This record gives sequence, C-alpha cells and structure tokens, in this order.
Amino acid sequence: MNAMAGGGTILTYPTLLFLGESAIVANATSTIALWPGAAASMWGYRREVATHRRWLTTLLVPSLVGGAIGSVLLLKTPEKTFERLAPFLILFATALFLVQGAVAKSSAGRTAAPSRGRLAAALLFQLAVAIYGGYFGAGIGILMLATLGFLGLGDIHAMNGLKNFFGMCINAVAAAYFIARGAVQWPAALVMIGGAIAGGYGGARFARKIGKERSRAAVVVIGFGIAALLFVRGLR
Repeated sequence: MNAMAGGGTILTYPTLLFLGESAIVANATSTIALWPGAAASMWGYRREVATHRRWLTTLLVPSLVGGAIGSVLLLKTPEKTFERLAPFLILFATALFLVQGAVAKSSAGRTAAPSRGRLAAALLFQLAVAIYGGYFGAGIGILMLATLGFLGLGDIHAMNGLKNFFGMCINAVAAAYFIARGAVQWPAALVMIGGAIAGGYGGARFARKIGKERSRAAVVVIGFGIAALLFVRGLR
C-alpha cells in the first residue's frame, strides 16, 4: 500500500492501538516498522531516481531536520492529547489521498528548472512536511509529491522513488530517536518490518504494471472508516 499509494500508517497505527498499545508507542512502533518498506520501495524505483540525483541532496537537509523536530514533539505531547489528535490526523491523511490524483496530474509535463523563490518555498514546505512526518507521518507521500511537482518534476515513477527516499530519511531520524527513548514495542515492530520490506519492493514493481486508482480508493475507504472508529473509541 505504501509503495503504490501510500497510507501504511493509516493501517498500522490503529491496529497497534486496538491491540492495546498506547497512542504514542503505537505511532513510534509504526514508524520503525514501515521504515524498511520505504527503503525497499525506493530500491524498486532506483532506475528512475538515478535520473534525478540533484534533488536527493537539495531536499535532504530539510527532511532530516524536520524529522528530528517532529519526533521530539511527539514524545513531548501528553498521551491524552495525542489520542484526541489521532482521529483528526487520520482524517487529514485520508483527505490528502482524495487529492493525490490531482497532484500527480498537475505536475505532469513540467520540466523547467525552478526559480530561486520557488526553490526556497519548496525547501520550507519540505521542512514542514518532514516535521509532520516525524510527528505522525500518514500522508507525507502526497505532500512530497506536491513539493516535487512544484519543483518541476513530471515523471511519476521518479517522483515516487524520490518521495520514498525522503520519507526514509524522515523516518530514519524519527526511528533513531524513538529507539533511544525506548518508545518501541519490538515484537509487533519485527512482524510488521517483514511485511513492509516485502510489500515495499513488490509494490514498486506492481505499480508499474497497473493503475493506482483502485489502491488509492481502498486507502480512502479504510482511512475514513478507521477515523470513525477512533472517534467512537474516544467517546467511550
């Protein structure tokens, strides 16, 4: 799901929550579990990414800095506050999937080099995306597609590879901090890591052969359903 349309956190976070983990531990464990999948998916898109190497370094620093800020903010957030925020974060991420197709279409065919002003705006936006990614993360793929489209990229496969690389960087910093603070439930994380690696690489290969509309539709339906469940859970 992450490789083809994104949104893995929409499934892994509430699954851990419903299994009895606290909201912050569930979010931190989900971040750890999905990181190898992003790496595997990026490897699946390695040919396309190789043609856009300059963007790997351009957006690297804001990705790393933002991921660090977001992860620190998460562990400083009171548990009850994060539990109340979670349904809204899931809704926000799901809403992003509704506009993903428009983001991809709006970037198609752009090849011109960005101006300095456009580049500065993209760097600031990527920093904000990375902070959100380190804090929660669901939907950052769509936000990064918007950044890359704003910079003039039009090859959707290259864009997918690049956003997976930056997602990997954001989550690597966050994961290191969560591990250092002991916020990870390792048995659950190890089970999900295996699925994330297989799905990340296989999904990238599969995405070249079929359209993404059905996968995106499934993410949206699941996302709204889980947000509703979390709202009901919070009312108990």
